[in-house]
Amino acid sequence: MDDKVSVGKISVSSDSVSTLNSEDFVLVSRLGDETPSSTNNGSDDEKTGLKVCFCTSVCVDQIVGNGSEQQLQRELEDVLMDPSVADAGHGPGTGMDSLGVGGRSPLPTTASPVAPGSDPLSSSPPKLEIVLPVQTAQESELNERSYRGDESSSDGSPGSPIPDEDSVVFSQLTYLGCASVNAPRSEVEALRMMSILRGQCQVPLDVTLSVPGVSEGTVRLLDPNNSTEIANYPIYKILFCVRGHDGTPESDCFAFTESHYNAEIFRIHVFRCQIQEAVSRILYSFATAFRRSAKKAILSSQQAAPLTPDSDLFTFTVSLEIREDDGKGTFSAVAKDKDKQSFKLRAGMDKKIVIYVQQTSNKELAIERCFGLLLSPGKNVKNSDMHLLDLESMGKSSDGKSYIITGSWNPNTPQFQAVNEETPKDKFMYMTTAVDLVITEVEEPVRFLLETRVRVCSPNDRLFWPFSKRSYTETFYLKLRQMERKERKSPASDTLYEVVSLESENEREKRKTTASPGIVPTGPGTGVPSPPEDDEEEDNDEPLLSGSGDVSKECAEKILETWGELLSKWHLNLSVRPRQLPALVRSGIPEALRGEVWQLLAGCHNNDHQVEEYRTLITKESPQDSAITRDINRTFPAHDYFKDTGGDGQDSLYKICKAYSVYDEEIGYCQGQSFLAAVLLLHMPEEQAFSVLVKIMFDYGLRDLFKQNFEDLHCKFFQLERLMQEYISDLYNHFLNVGLEAHMYASQWFLTLFTAKFPLYMVFHIIDLLLCEGISVIFNVALALLKTSKDDLIQTDFEGALKFFRVPVPKRYRSEENAKKLMELACSIKISQKKLKKFEKEYHTIREQQEQQEAPIERYERENRRLQEANMRLEQENDDLAHELVSSKIALRKDLDNAEEKADALNKELLLTKQKLVDSEDEKRRLEEESAQLKEMCRRELDKSESEIKKNGSIIGEYKQICSQLSERLEKQQTSTRGELEKIRSKVEGCEKCSSLFNKEGRVRAAVSTAPGGGSEETDEEKEALKSQLREMELELAQTKLQLVEAECKIQDLEHHLGLALNEVQAAKKTWFNRTLSSIKTVTGTQGKETA
Repeated sequence: MDDKVSVGKISVSSDSVSTLNSEDFVLVSRLGDETPSSTNNGSDDEKTGLKVCFCTSVCVDQIVGNGSEQQLQRELEDVLMDPSVADAGHGPGTGMDSLGVGGRSPLPTTASPVAPGSDPLSSSPPKLEIVLPVQTAQESELNERSYRGDESSSDGSPGSPIPDEDSVVFSQLTYLGCASVNAPRSEVEALRMMSILRGQCQVPLDVTLSVPGVSEGTVRLLDPNNSTEIANYPIYKILFCVRGHDGTPESDCFAFTESHYNAEIFRIHVFRCQIQEAVSRILYSFATAFRRSAKKAILSSQQAAPLTPDSDLFTFTVSLEIREDDGKGTFSAVAKDKDKQSFKLRAGMDKKIVIYVQQTSNKELAIERCFGLLLSPGKNVKNSDMHLLDLESMGKSSDGKSYIITGSWNPNTPQFQAVNEETPKDKFMYMTTAVDLVITEVEEPVRFLLETRVRVCSPNDRLFWPFSKRSYTETFYLKLRQMERKERKSPASDTLYEVVSLESENEREKRKTTASPGIVPTGPGTGVPSPPEDDEEEDNDEPLLSGSGDVSKECAEKILETWGELLSKWHLNLSVRPRQLPALVRSGIPEALRGEVWQLLAGCHNNDHQVEEYRTLITKESPQDSAITRDINRTFPAHDYFKDTGGDGQDSLYKICKAYSVYDEEIGYCQGQSFLAAVLLLHMPEEQAFSVLVKIMFDYGLRDLFKQNFEDLHCKFFQLERLMQEYISDLYNHFLNVGLEAHMYASQWFLTLFTAKFPLYMVFHIIDLLLCEGISVIFNVALALLKTSKDDLIQTDFEGALKFFRVPVPKRYRSEENAKKLMELACSIKISQKKLKKFEKEYHTIREQQEQQEAPIERYERENRRLQEANMRLEQENDDLAHELVSSKIALRKDLDNAEEKADALNKELLLTKQKLVDSEDEKRRLEEESAQLKEMCRRELDKSESEIKKNGSIIGEYKQICSQLSERLEKQQTSTRGELEKIRSKVEGCEKCSSLFNKEGRVRAAVSTAPGGGSEETDEEKEALKSQLREMELELAQTKLQLVEAECKIQDLEHHLGLALNEVQAAKKTWFNRTLSSIKTVTGTQGKETA
């Protein structure tokens, strides 16, 4: 296959030359850049940095397998490849790639000759000898031819040899030698080899180095004496450039690594400069070579819009996206009807208008700001009828390529009433959007006007969004005239241009049509251009990109209800498929339900174990990692989800393919799996996609096509030809006449299940039928394709038929209507399994006859080759198993050592724990003894306290009784004494003599007359008696008071003792044996407080 080179443009200013002294120039592989869409990206300058990366892509595809199937090899060479790469044919002298499974062990191949003195295939340190790599004329010519490509023209080809005068020549250089390296992009490895070669170089060679000025050139080593070329290295083969670090002996050296003759061999070439400062200049020249890509400029000019000779014509791409409130606090892009090219809006919902403006040609004009965003119902509206929207944001995108303006639109306002009312079914109306931009270098604002179709539906309608939210895009051609200084409003103004004209692509087509009446426009309407993929003519030689076409999730309500009822019944018993399922699948599964239905059809509804296994598989290394990485970049390049290198889509796709290559060791990764995995990823998470992929490969028999030298695939070809003979005999006879066999056009149909070349709408429907009815559906679709294309194919020759299968056939089914008709025809074709079994037996019978008729030597040689391949594969597996066994033993030994160390630590810990347990038991016994003693002491103290309390209680009772008796006695004596005093007072008052002696209060008067002697004596005796009686009573009262005081002292003493006892009880409650005291008190039935 041809080597394709796409070199990304870099930016290196003259100021950054000095910063390149210690930097490296890394060539990063970027696959799939041959398509026109990817070449546009090369025109944009990347950010300047200290480390500069150059991107190159060498798309060399090889399918490895059995070399005896020559015809199959010839026709399957473009299977599963990017269309732009598949177009590159083989020249008569380049040989053929072998057929097989990508990623499996290839047949032994003879590597290109290696310079003597180096062992490029050895992983051990290279044998360092000073060897000058001299290429023969034949090898040089082979390199040039593989670089240019067989399909490139000789005149103006991007791969044409670059003349010598377009290069920079450096003299006073010394070539120190070369060596093989295993890590061609490792700076550490390169510096190590540079140090070794510089130190061991004994016979240096003076050379002159010629570095080209463009990436399509060749670095040449020349003899400084006669300028004779010694060796040459194409720029696209150089992988890495590095110079020695400052302050080291290698600071005057530089080196570069190169891929040796397209093989997996890498060499490093080391040079020394006599002038140390020249090293930076040499590396700068390498940077210039990669920056100035003539090829990319040519490709960009081929796909750019046709420009007039006027250099003041600027091209802009303006895209319109309408977003609608989804009721969840966010705004989602509205759907767009693919057939009618109209936006579908819901009435009464708040909306946002998003405009993307990107300049695609001529020098970049700086957009300063947005002057206004306007909207109006209808088309061809006046400026006065436009209504200004509220701007929310404006500014450049994250990549700096586009200018984005966002405005809010309230459709409920009166001026937008026309686009807020439901439109009749199958009707639409126009809406005009305008954006005014202020461009720094243009004198006046520039207005881009977009007229689009819209259809307004009820806000309650269910809308199913398409996979990629499609926006309306229009190309504008802005013609400017450079103003003279005197014409400017201000001499210091930044404005350099004035607007001459602004014309859209649609207006340009109208003008051309008016100028040429014989040309009839083919677009569906004058205001809305068709999508780019729909505008391509079928006679265009460019194949359809894989992943083309949008599939809408919109579906009729009745169909969704039918599927909803079916799924409800199906979920009740997942082991049995509903009877009406096949009929519904033949009509196509609704896009919104495909992910769920595919998993149910494949039997992946309960796959938790496989999900866990997948998460383990992605952590393992895959032997086919390089093949997977190469194919990922060219899988579905036309789909937004997979087109970004390193994006989420490519990352998930890489993990699925890697996991399967580890899961299925016999087959590994097969080229074509990435397309099928991509189809599944569009409908389900990667874990479920992996499970369904495994089911299709194993349960549906797809992996059998890759086994036994594609024996089953050849059987499928035979069955297809027999079916053609039965159903389309005239086309079968025509193919026989022109020598066209089934494997020449149907290989990818079986290997990729039509996923590689056909539009997604058709691909999804085929997968529907495949999961429902089995892999035999491929025969139905193949026969339907051949039937619908029969009239065209009969008129073609051998080459025309191959081209027809490659280009027009896939493009024909970009229309959903054509794809539906094709699938209806495929479903109507009845192919019995009995018939297929019969054809299979015929094939095996013919194969046996061929083997018997084959010469024994040839048969034995073929068998020997097969056995050798099996032996090589088994040896490789044995080596892998041995390596895995050794690794496992080492890992087990480490685990065992760790386990023993852990066991020792645990034993020590166990002994310590046992000792702690013994100590704890001793402490427990000691505490139990103390507890028993304390309980006994507490019991005794409690008994003593209770007895004292009882004694004190009895004493208090007796004291209270005595006090009460004394009180009663005292009261009685006082009462009797008062009575006697009353009697005495009455007698004294009744006696005339006595009344004179006492006053009314009963006291003796001071002056008392002398009474007679007899009366006074009687009175004195009576007084004495009363006095003695009074003294006795007072003495008795004093004794009683003394007893009362003594009783109170005893009571106070008892209360003091009781308080101490209560305090001791309360303190005991706060200790660890409080429960014991409580239990003892409960048993005795007494409490201190209650007793008190």
